[in-house]
Amino acid sequence: MRVSSVRALLVVGLVGVALITTATAAANEDLIHSLPGLKKQPMFQQYSGYLDGIDGRHLHYWLVESQQNPKTDPLVLWMNGGPGCSSLLAVLTEHGPYVIQDDTSLEYNPHSWNKIANVLYLEAPAGVGFSYKDDKNYTTDDDLTSLNNLAAIKSFFKKFPEYNGREFFVTGESYGGIYVPTLSERLLGEPSINFQGFAVGNGMSDYRINAASILYFGYYHGLYGSKLYANLLSSCCGSNTTVCYISKTPSAQCGFYAGKALNLIYASDLNMYNLYAKCEKTEIPGGFQQYHDMGNSFRNFPQFIKERQELRMKDPKSLKLVPPCINGTASLVYFSRADVRKALNIPTSVASWDLCSNVVSEHYKRTYRTMYLQYLKVFAAKKRILLYNGDVDMACNFLGDEWFLNSLKLTLVTPRKAWHYTSDDGSQQVAGYVKQFQNVTFVTVRGAGHMVPTDKPIPAFLLFSHFINNKPF
Repeated sequence: MRVSSVRALLVVGLVGVALITTATAAANEDLIHSLPGLKKQPMFQQYSGYLDGIDGRHLHYWLVESQQNPKTDPLVLWMNGGPGCSSLLAVLTEHGPYVIQDDTSLEYNPHSWNKIANVLYLEAPAGVGFSYKDDKNYTTDDDLTSLNNLAAIKSFFKKFPEYNGREFFVTGESYGGIYVPTLSERLLGEPSINFQGFAVGNGMSDYRINAASILYFGYYHGLYGSKLYANLLSSCCGSNTTVCYISKTPSAQCGFYAGKALNLIYASDLNMYNLYAKCEKTEIPGGFQQYHDMGNSFRNFPQFIKERQELRMKDPKSLKLVPPCINGTASLVYFSRADVRKALNIPTSVASWDLCSNVVSEHYKRTYRTMYLQYLKVFAAKKRILLYNGDVDMACNFLGDEWFLNSLKLTLVTPRKAWHYTSDDGSQQVAGYVKQFQNVTFVTVRGAGHMVPTDKPIPAFLLFSHFINNKPF
């Protein structure tokens, strides 16, 4: 071999080493050295910092490495919904390594998903949580959000090159039902990323189906009576009463009866995220008005249109977007602490953290009404798909997601059956129900609401383990 060729190879090799070293150094700048609130710091590594989006967007991430084998275990992306709500809620209240206490101290979560995977929590889109945009223009939509999420993932692999080639899964809940499939569709065109599939918990899959199904859910859970139900069917459905998408083009009479039913379901101080749980409250500073975003459903009904119009007349700075019946006070206080922000490597110039951003929510254009095509594309690519639902959630109910999967007309491999888990006392208990369509799995979790890992952490961990390990239920 010529000397010049050897020199060229050495130069290429040194450049490659330099690139890896630079990327590793960038990651090390994001290392969390000590997390406030813990009695003992974790044995696993964790990082918090920023990933590059498009046009001056900076998306905040929190990576918790696997407690099992971080060098070989898969990488799992998690995104909360809204749109406008922070994924850091999942770190402290769902399947993250920690469970926040009322006094803002942290206890370890024995059912954390990072027991078996490296989990990347992403605050998206820009404007959510600690994520920001240089010009503070937070107008966005489903397509732009998925483009920025893809850019952030590519930025992550540059910052952490050791994850290149690792099995990669995309997961999320609620409006993550839009974020996850739209990002997954883009990942199909990225062969350098070892994308394996996606999982969605209590997701918004189809607006029309979700809005129609909650009226059936409400009636059969005893939330309104048979007379109203009969009027609803006769005025909205005609002869089609099996699966009636009453929200498509409601007549005035249909809208009247549907509105009455929806008021009984959602305006009766019930917890829309868990029918059988208490309705908790988040304490917010004085001078602010709380409001709840119902924009994911029921957009055709007059009372919801009127509420949105009234909100738009108020000063946006006086509004706080707060999930109904959720007590996020401890998380709000924790992420507002200066020592926590410093530990998470958040610049002082970044605005204060909030559970959900009313600015993002108000400026978010919901581009898609259904994820029908995205599911079919990912299915055709033979990637794994898991759609799981807590069966007492009323925000994105299990019936609607099951109807949505049925509408894809996939081949049923395993009919609906019970699946089980081992409870704390060692007994076998029914976790919920499952049915399998080739590489698509639909799972319910018995007694869980919108945030399945919060309500039922053991079954939630089990279904997550089955999903990433490709094990049958």
